[in-house]
Order: sequence, then structure tokens, then C-alpha cells
Amino acid sequence: MRPVSEDQIPLHEEFIYCCGAATQVLKCGPWRDLLNGESTDLPRLLFLIIPGNPGLAGYYRTFIQALYCGLNQQYPVWAVSHAGHCKPPSGMEMTEDTDIKELEDIFGLHGQTEHKLDFLRKNVPKDMKLVLIGHSIGCYITLEMMKRASELKVLRAVLLFPTIERMAQSPKGKFMTPLLCKLRYILYMPVYLLSFLPERAKTSIVRFALRGLKCPDEASVATSINLFSVDCIANILYMASQEMLKVVDRDSTTIQQNLKKLIFYYGTADGWCPQQYYEEIKMDFPDGDIRLCERGFRHAFVLDASKEMAAMITHWLQDDLTKL
Repeated sequence: MRPVSEDQIPLHEEFIYCCGAATQVLKCGPWRDLLNGESTDLPRLLFLIIPGNPGLAGYYRTFIQALYCGLNQQYPVWAVSHAGHCKPPSGMEMTEDTDIKELEDIFGLHGQTEHKLDFLRKNVPKDMKLVLIGHSIGCYITLEMMKRASELKVLRAVLLFPTIERMAQSPKGKFMTPLLCKLRYILYMPVYLLSFLPERAKTSIVRFALRGLKCPDEASVATSINLFSVDCIANILYMASQEMLKVVDRDSTTIQQNLKKLIFYYGTADGWCPQQYYEEIKMDFPDGDIRLCERGFRHAFVLDASKEMAAMITHWLQDDLTKL
């Protein structure tokens, strides 16, 4: 059998309402419905990506294709967007016409965690083993999911560039907190005006913004067009403002309770979770699997290092997968 390249791996894209909010789901592999399929055909394990912010599943397109390929196409790899971060297709509103209580702060940090748990409850069998891969604020959400729903069958949780503490005190947080918490509304008008530009012009602006990357991921270029939507930007910035205010103390209790399931991966020049945070958590949990990047990956690795990251994770999990 000839090896299949990542570019040849098909992806299934869905737009659904979850907790009443528009949600994009990318599914890699032939398993599109895990609840209604024949039990004999179900995989033993699901890989689920919990994104950073902006939480658009499209940023992880190359990553999940590479991960699925690296896993020899044996397990489904899904990515679920944050509520309200994706621009819904024509005919679909950002929020569903439903009970307002269900929508209460769904775009906030607490709501985004409940959003992921609700997605699992409605789309994944209760007894299915999970590998959760959190990125940036997705790591905070992953830990919260494990705390709130201890019944989840989490085999491993991989936390990439984890923003799980003192975000406002981080180098980037010190600069961004005043902007996000007090001045974010100023950004709405220019985004609104830019939204009227033709797609070609928007693409040119995105490429200009990413000009510092040697080989920007084309999936990231296409996904970034969503950022010209005022609704998306409003939800993205609102969530970011809550991150600055609410991600303060590291949840060491949840980490200790799940330490054997966790893999942490910190960057060496990360403005959101600096190396100091790595050194401190390493000291507090000397028996934990806590790693420091030696390859110079940026915090937003999906922009240019998705395939390399997927290959590393596949290698890390080999022992776990052979025991299944």
C-alpha cells in the first residue's frame, strides 16, 4: 500500500449549533457519526483538538490531517471551534433561536468550557477513550473539562503552549490587557469597514500580516478571512478579555489529580506563557511530563509548524497507543 500524504487526507466539515451557538467542526477519518454507527465499526479512541484564541477549527486543518496520517489513519481526529468564532455559512445565524438561558455567556470562558462538554455529550459515546489536545487557552479549557467532568475517559491530555496561569502578567498580557478590557470596542469599526472589501483584497491583507513567516500555512491564510467579520471579532475579543481577568492562578489541584495523563509543552520565547512559568511548574511537579520546546516553534504553531508538531505528538503517544 502506498503511503498517503497529509494533503490527500479528506476532511469533513460541519457547521452545527452547540449550546445554541454556531460551531465549526472538522473531522478527519471515515467516522462522521460516532453515536449512531455500528458498535463494531467504532474506533477505540478519539483525538479532539481544543483550539486557542481565535478558536477557528480551520487553523488546525493541516495539523489534524498530519496527525491522522501519523496515526496510520486508525483513529478519528476532530477539531471543534469555539462558540461564535467562525463565520457561519449563508442561511445560518450566529446564534440559534432558542431558550435564552442556554445562551447565557456562551461566548465567555466558562461558556466555552461548557460548550465543549456539551459537544462531547451530544456527539461522542460516553465510554469512548479520548486524547484531548489543547492549544494556548484551549489548555485551560481542557483542564476545566477534566475538572468538571471527571467521568470523561481521558487517556491523555496534551497541552501545547499552555496559558493556564497569570495571563495578564505575562509579557504579552501586560500589553494586551488594557486593549482587550477597555479599548476592544474601538476595533469594531475598522473591522466593519474592512468586511466590505472583496475576498482578494482580504487575502492580500492576511498575507501581508503573515509576511514574516517563511512558509505560512495556506489553511491559516484562508481561515483568517473570518477575522473580517465583526460578529466573530466581537466574540473573539470578548473571550480574550475574560482570559486576562480570569486566568490567574494555576489549578494545581486538577493538575495533581490528573498528572499521569498530562503532557505539557512550553515554548522558549513565548510571550503568553514564558519560560519562567515552565521552570516553576516543573519545580512544583517534578514527576510530571513537562517539556520545553527545543525547535523554536512559535506560540501560534499552526501558522507554520503544524506537520512538525503532529509528528512529535504521534511519537510521544506511541507507548499509550500500543497498549490499547
